[in-house]
Amino acid sequence: MAELMNCPNCGALFVKTNIRDVCEKCFKEEEVAFETVYKFIRKKENRTATIFETSEGTGVAEELIIKFIRTGKLKLAQFPNLGYPCQTCHTIIREGILCDDCSNKFRSELSAFQKEEERKKELKERNKGTYFADKNF
Repeated sequence: MAELMNCPNCGALFVKTNIRDVCEKCFKEEEVAFETVYKFIRKKENRTATIFETSEGTGVAEELIIKFIRTGKLKLAQFPNLGYPCQTCHTIIREGILCDDCSNKFRSELSAFQKEEERKKELKERNKGTYFADKNF
């Protein structure tokens, strides 16, 4: 679904779609940056470059390189040292948004929360309909 927005890069008004999240001008700049990054990492001597090294070698911001990876423009299978940071602990990962440790931590916390909610619901159900008019029975 198209949506009218201001470009997060330059502030220009544009129609956001599933394909583009920036205005036409910034999209073209991103395409040029992508070509620069891609040419850099395709060279044999740069295939094992990290995001930091790629950013340093091309002048393209790390955040933009991460965007290329997350959107699937850059395929990590061909570049063994490229990755992006976990959104919680910033460990370098190659898929998803969380590393295994953070994912497991969140699963365990969610499981504990769900068990607590179930316990509260059971207590509420057990106490349902039990009313005492006099506390001195």
